[in-house]
Amino acid sequence: MIKIIKLILCFSILTIDCFWCREAYAQKSKTENDIEVLLKQVYEKRAKAMIYQNDHVLETDYLSDKTSMNALYNEQRRIKYINTWANKRSIKLVNAESEIKIVRLKVMDETANVSIVQSLKLSYDYLNKIIPVQSFGIGTSHFLTMKKTEGKWKILREWYLDPLDEDPDKIAEAQNGFGTVVQNTRNISNGKRFNRKQAVTYANKYAGTAWGAGNNRRYNPNYKDYTGRGGDCTNFASQVVGDKMGGGLPMTNQWRYYKQSGGTEFWIRTDSFKNFLINSGYGKQIIKGKFHQIVAPTKENPNGAIARLQPGDLIGYIIHGNDIDHFSIFVGYDENGYPLVNSHSTDRFRVPFDLGWDRNTKYLLIHIKD
Repeated sequence: MIKIIKLILCFSILTIDCFWCREAYAQKSKTENDIEVLLKQVYEKRAKAMIYQNDHVLETDYLSDKTSMNALYNEQRRIKYINTWANKRSIKLVNAESEIKIVRLKVMDETANVSIVQSLKLSYDYLNKIIPVQSFGIGTSHFLTMKKTEGKWKILREWYLDPLDEDPDKIAEAQNGFGTVVQNTRNISNGKRFNRKQAVTYANKYAGTAWGAGNNRRYNPNYKDYTGRGGDCTNFASQVVGDKMGGGLPMTNQWRYYKQSGGTEFWIRTDSFKNFLINSGYGKQIIKGKFHQIVAPTKENPNGAIARLQPGDLIGYIIHGNDIDHFSIFVGYDENGYPLVNSHSTDRFRVPFDLGWDRNTKYLLIHIKD
């Protein structure tokens, strides 16, 4: 997640149609078909490499150029990261399924520019526990330049907002893997003002390109997509708690979405949104701290402060200083009691809340008052 700010700036320059590409190719050339088949194989190979941890099999897809080697290194590091994270959480990845959609493909002699959306399903099992296999989804938008060398297409460069772009050596430690079933939060209860069940349903329906999301993996078309303008995570969080089909919190003059002009600053900006929630009385801060501080059992919080979250509540992520960099919606637990979140930028569906963050990340837990 360290590179997310720089990559979002790139998104502001390049715009693409998302997973639901508006224009289908009326007729594809043999070259285009060959590239599409190849890329499907490439992304499937990457997915399997996450499970078998044999990242050397990816090397044949790249060139010896520095930019190409950097792209390969990023894939190898994300494989190491997610497996190191899983090991520290007493989890084992057992399956990975990749689905890609070619959004744009332009061939120019011996090079090709490609825009891809990938929906990745990752399944995991707990070590030494008899629990059904659990799954979560991630959706990412990729921009690639391919180059034909000695009759074969290779990846020259690639970049994307990667939720697994973290240092494997900086993952927060967890006692006994962390993950305690919190029985009293299993049932979702609604308040007089905030409809938690609808909020979670909305978060699952509009989780975008991530595997598991509804609405044909599309965002809600009634809202602008701010991915290329600083990120869409806060816009999505506001929708979840404020849309009439979501949590239904009443909009105000400050915190509001206008059909024509879009969201106000308090609707789409992370810190403004956080300040609005706290100052308006719509929400209250449960705790702010690093991983070990929010999960550690205390007399006041036997299962850790994070167990006080209720589905529909929010988690803010702070990389440096005190400014929030990202918002996720807490949507519930897996079968072992691990907290799960949904978000945009990048798209997540029922993903373990700390996956893609490191030991220096601070978490701000916000309870939405019923």
